[in-house]
Amino acid sequence: MSRPPTFLPPPCTRADVLRTSRGDFAVLDARPENGPAKGTALLLPGYTGSKEDFIALLEPLAHAGYRVVSVDGRGQYQTPGPPDPDAYAQRELALDVLAQAEALDSGPLHLLGHSLGGQISRAAVLLDPAPFRTFTVMSSGPAAIAPGQGQKVQLLSEVLGTMEMTEVWDAMRAFEPPEEAETDGEDLRRRWLLHNPVQLITTGRQLTVEPDRVDELAAVQPLPKHVISGEHDDTWPVPLFDDMARRLGALRTIVAGAGHSPNTDRPGETAAAIAGFWSRH
Repeated sequence: MSRPPTFLPPPCTRADVLRTSRGDFAVLDARPENGPAKGTALLLPGYTGSKEDFIALLEPLAHAGYRVVSVDGRGQYQTPGPPDPDAYAQRELALDVLAQAEALDSGPLHLLGHSLGGQISRAAVLLDPAPFRTFTVMSSGPAAIAPGQGQKVQLLSEVLGTMEMTEVWDAMRAFEPPEEAETDGEDLRRRWLLHNPVQLITTGRQLTVEPDRVDELAAVQPLPKHVISGEHDDTWPVPLFDDMARRLGALRTIVAGAGHSPNTDRPGETAAAIAGFWSRH
């Protein structure tokens, strides 16, 4: 589970609702405080995450001159979702991304997806790349997650099918290291309880069966692509990111000292790498 350093947005950011043709989505909308934006970016969080996963990136990216909108997808945290598993099919979530891009009405967007969000945003690009100026894949591999992680996701899905969200939270906390259990706050618990369990079950399965679509993405030209990750990752082996970047002809960034979430582990270095890529396009 991702652990944002805070759930309190920086001064340049407002919590808002993005109204689209496919429903309303909770967002954090950060804007430059001096002058117009160089461009606009749409950020998608990963599995069990939320828009707050990018909260430490918002201020440095806004200071770099960008409007940055991070979003809760349907069934994530403050964006409600229905109890129907079909509503969380990857194509449906990808169509949501395209609707979000249209609603922002800002011209071509810089698109960034973290982990599960990377595979959903990839699906959106493959449906229609026209709304996007660049595409950044953060800690999101070419295909299904590593077998060990897949077993954990499968176990979580089984538990979600039989237990209440409060019970699952208490069980997960019991298995965490004491130092993490002590430092995690009520914000994480509240976020977990607001997630739709059907969304978690459905997207969790997607992570375990996702096919390799890198060649399809590579054929989307002339869209500039960027693969960024930490120097270690337990969800996909880091060499897979290296190979994916090579196959895509993409810029490759490794954030020293970071794991699966460089956006929370090393936000300053991560924001600098992202803004540098955007500024070249």
